Amino acid sequence: MIEHTLDTEHSILYLRPKSALEQGDFVELAKTVDPYISKTGDLAGLIIEVRTFPGWENLGAMAAHFRFVRDHHKHIKKIGLVTDSALGNVAEHLASHFVSAEIRHFSAGELETAKQWIMNR
Repeated sequence: MIEHTLDTEHSILYLRPKSALEQGDFVELAKTVDPYISKTGDLAGLIIEVRTFPGWENLGAMAAHFRFVRDHHKHIKKIGLVTDSALGNVAEHLASHFVSAEIRHFSAGELETAKQWIMNR
């Protein structure tokens, strides 16, 4: 399950994974961001705030996740990973090979710093 909020004033999508990612999570995310992207063109950024990566519920959820990334990554300028998990550093370097967004890792508690980084275009 992913809790999400779209800050339309700053053009930032906030994601907070709470449990294993489900296929429906990405359907709901698309329902939130697709109309916004159609109207404005892009998101300034995406902030993922997570303690540890919760994994996927099943292969369908993993495939939905990859499709969502494929379909949306060109519309996101920056991605902030807010976590103390070691996965944050790995994801920052690995994901940069697959998405066009600039990616930066922030420690837990640096949510406001991540937001400011995205807003400073």
